[in-house]
Amino acid sequence: MIKTEELIQYLEERFPLYLQESYDNSGLQIGNLEQEVKGVLIALDCTEAVVQEAVTTGCNTIITHHPLLFKGIKRIGTKSSIERIITACIKKDITLYAIHTNLDNHGEGVNNKICDRLGLSKTRALVPLRGSLYKLTVFTPMDSVEAVHENLCAAGAGAIGNYYGCSFQSRGTGMFTPNEKANPTLGKAHIPERVEEMKMEYLVPKHLLGGAIEAMRKSHPYEEVAHDLVLLENSDPNLGSGMIGELAEAMSEQNFLNRLKTTFHAGVVRSTAPLGKPVKRVAVCGGSGSFLLKEAIRQGADVFVSSDFKYHEFFEAEGRTMIADIGHYESEQFTQELLLEIITEKFPTFAVRITEHNTNPINFL
Repeated sequence: MIKTEELIQYLEERFPLYLQESYDNSGLQIGNLEQEVKGVLIALDCTEAVVQEAVTTGCNTIITHHPLLFKGIKRIGTKSSIERIITACIKKDITLYAIHTNLDNHGEGVNNKICDRLGLSKTRALVPLRGSLYKLTVFTPMDSVEAVHENLCAAGAGAIGNYYGCSFQSRGTGMFTPNEKANPTLGKAHIPERVEEMKMEYLVPKHLLGGAIEAMRKSHPYEEVAHDLVLLENSDPNLGSGMIGELAEAMSEQNFLNRLKTTFHAGVVRSTAPLGKPVKRVAVCGGSGSFLLKEAIRQGADVFVSSDFKYHEFFEAEGRTMIADIGHYESEQFTQELLLEIITEKFPTFAVRITEHNTNPINFL
């Protein structure tokens, strides 16, 4: 039996809420955290049809990419679709949860799924996130170094790109004097003590900090663990806005546009004029990505794949990159598959399904 709280905790450990943009409202929208999860329905948007589908299929949890509650709501009646959805979810005991820009800004999230579909390699965040990395330094007696190191790494400390178990260690002498209330592993009250110790330094992502500190304390022999925690200016290449990568082989602009239209089932691809050069380096951003255009140009992207470009924004490409607007829904549709994979991998005990409804509000003639 899995409660809603356990499912949400797992999702937020993988894709922490601090990654969401300031304007966003990811997280629990409606529901009871103590409720048992009987089934999960995944959709890009929560519509009245999606709620009815959840009822029909016995799913009491709906997980969407876009939040239902985005702007302020002053009443819950029946005039708008949002009001009716809220009422229906409450009446039918349906939990509604949104995982939006925290999924966009994660290296295993929306943009990574787009890159996979396009066959891009050597991918990294287009604008890496700052303020998400800490340096943890802990001073440990020599006979406990391996235990502390193993526990910290198991908690996620010391991972850099494709490497794990990373730390820098240097020997030194620790000095301390216990008072009469202390219960020291070494030494006696009011007698200065000197111990050969190892200074151990690790990179720790913000969302893993609590677990790393707990692992350090549990595995360290000292009553009071001497440690430093410093917020770094270093950016994390696995977190941030958009992604950029490279095709295995360059292709013509027309062939690339055709590939986009087929891969993303796009009714139309709006693009700037071809530049007459091969496409090799590609920048992407699921959803509305015009704010990243200048960075895509700066990093030499041959094409920038995104959506929701306004008329005048197309001029801003200035012949330095080709914009390919594939549509908002089209750019994020495979997020549903991603969430299905993530949830079923952890929770195989209840049904998880993708909605049968296409929630794209835009039609093409």
